[in-house]
Amino acid sequence: MNPDLRVIGANLRRIREAKGLTQAEMAERASISRIAYRNIENGKSTPKVSTLQNIAAGAGTKLQDLLIPVRILTKVRFRATKKMNSRENILTEVARWLDDFNDLEILVNAHQDYKFAALTIELAQLSSIKRGDDKAKYAAGRAREILGLKEKEPIRDITGLLEKCGIKVYPLNLVSDGFFGLSVAEDDGGPAIIVNVWERISVERWIFSTAHELGHLLLHLDTYNVDECVENKVQEREADVFASHFLMPEKAFIAEWNEAAGLFYLDRVFKTKRIFQVSYKTVLYRLNEITGDNSVWGKFYGAFRRRTGKTLGKTDEPEALAPDTFRQSPEVLRAHEPDTLSPSDFLADRLSRLVRQAIEQDEITMSRGAEILGKDLAEMREIVSLWV
Repeated sequence: MNPDLRVIGANLRRIREAKGLTQAEMAERASISRIAYRNIENGKSTPKVSTLQNIAAGAGTKLQDLLIPVRILTKVRFRATKKMNSRENILTEVARWLDDFNDLEILVNAHQDYKFAALTIELAQLSSIKRGDDKAKYAAGRAREILGLKEKEPIRDITGLLEKCGIKVYPLNLVSDGFFGLSVAEDDGGPAIIVNVWERISVERWIFSTAHELGHLLLHLDTYNVDECVENKVQEREADVFASHFLMPEKAFIAEWNEAAGLFYLDRVFKTKRIFQVSYKTVLYRLNEITGDNSVWGKFYGAFRRRTGKTLGKTDEPEALAPDTFRQSPEVLRAHEPDTLSPSDFLADRLSRLVRQAIEQDEITMSRGAEILGKDLAEMREIVSLWV
């Protein structure tokens, strides 16, 4: 089989399965017979360029996406609560994004050292002393120390902090409430954290998912295996505890909670969650953890019902973080987010800076920069015209 035909066939199958289409449906969209399409996907026939263009158009993708070889990621932690048809497609796009990112770092000599590498080793050596929640809390405290955060300092820009530590952060817009994020180990092009920023997932959840994946990178690096799809409940809890204490250190939480003692219970929870940019659930979990009082949940939901006349749904986030100036980031599925989704609290902008540097140094063309950032050329020209 011609290697190019193998690449085309593998990409067609991946894209087709991600979209939940049969070979017959793909053939119909491309206005060719099912047998003709099957032979192309199986690598048994050499298609004309015009045929590939029709197939790409019918599949809603770019011609180049059918022609570029796919790098297979292996050191990945990608687990979800539901089966995902788009899993392989996401991994492919993440691999391409990482390759672009790493190539740019080399071109402009801007490699960022991974500052948590020594901490990962330290935590592995502590396994016999600290375990479970204690180890997760210790890891959260040490990570904050490495970042230079004060004991009671809230985190205002989690993506910026992590990017300065050598972690690549990528917002992904995926229509799924069963997947919040994944992470890639350092020896597979990372370390990288990919976060689902779908509009029905709160910004608080974006931030928490980022911290959660950092917890996995630090605590569970030996479990990074692309073939593992099922969540490990013990490890998920440890990553949750890490995220909670990383975003909201216990002393800081207690100080802020006590300072708001004069407020109505509902407002007290809301004020605390806004300070630390976490979900109301994270605040209630912490209250439950510290006090051992399981009634904190019932009190909150009862107070919310009395005030609003509504019952909170599973994904509802009352008094959610307000959207701010939108600056679209490149997305794995090349989808476009509504202009109200990307607050300044959650912007991964190191890749954009590298693209600018590479263009200004004539290392890449403007069209290549547009391709890396997932923008059309007209939009890229506008961006470049506004560089100061």
